[in-house]
Amino acid sequence: MEGLSFSHVPVLLEETLSSLQIDPEGTYVDATAGGAGHSARILERLSDKGRLLCMDQDPDAIRVLTERVGGDPRVTVIHDNFSHIAEVLEEQGISSVDGVLADLGVSSHQPDTPERGFSFHADAPLDMRMSQKGPTAADLCNTLSVSELKQILYTYGEEKNAPQIARAIVNARENAPIETTLQLAELVKEAVPARARRAKHPARKTFQALRIAVNGEMDVLNVALDSMFDVLKDGGRLSIITFHSLEDRMVKQRFAGYCQGCICPPEFPVCVCGRTPSGELPFKFMTASEEELEANPRSRSAKLRCIQKIHSRYPE
Repeated sequence: MEGLSFSHVPVLLEETLSSLQIDPEGTYVDATAGGAGHSARILERLSDKGRLLCMDQDPDAIRVLTERVGGDPRVTVIHDNFSHIAEVLEEQGISSVDGVLADLGVSSHQPDTPERGFSFHADAPLDMRMSQKGPTAADLCNTLSVSELKQILYTYGEEKNAPQIARAIVNARENAPIETTLQLAELVKEAVPARARRAKHPARKTFQALRIAVNGEMDVLNVALDSMFDVLKDGGRLSIITFHSLEDRMVKQRFAGYCQGCICPPEFPVCVCGRTPSGELPFKFMTASEEELEANPRSRSAKLRCIQKIHSRYPE
């Protein structure tokens, strides 16, 4: 793969950099570094004493990161999933960091590279694996039951037509395996009511749901949130960019939990739980400006949330 073909337009760039309050001599982790869009700008704000760890699970991204920023002595490029951030830092001899960034969006390289099988706009093997390992979307379509497929479409795609689509997939594979993106997209189009075909592409939610299931995205995020928060120094910040309601809801609720203090019943005269907030929100959330929306339509669904650590969730 030609490295420069990995295009990545970072969303909410200035807002994200501002939210991290970068210390020029600090240590930061871009936990989903992709094409180095955010990483390159973080580096601009670091002095010679600063350090940046660029993580990604996608082998294509690792090749590009190595090419674009890997030669900088302040940078360490790591091929791993961001849910393993604590183990990665331990291996690097780092006890805590000043900031962590996680951009949860699918890198623009992935849908723009047809052979990766993320897009319903071009015909390709139905893959969708970010790590390029494990079962593909085609495997799920050809092996799961109607009820299992329906659950995936409901849960991860919030697809109202999940029963019809799941049944159409199972019926179709009885004649021939479902192997390509356009094959699935056409199945979905034929399965949904006519009114659903007039909105956004009728297969959009199905493809989102399968991508999340293939990559275990919600389970990974559930683990990664605590790990990313826990590796922060006191005063450190975790900034997360979400792109759909499921992940944004999880981030919002987890951040609220970090900010929660005493949970004793109101009738208790004094606190006996001893719980104090471990974080605080610098702002509620940020979305793309009109200028960014015009320049980069993919930023429309992006939402930035940030939390600053006050003290450890596990005091000594």
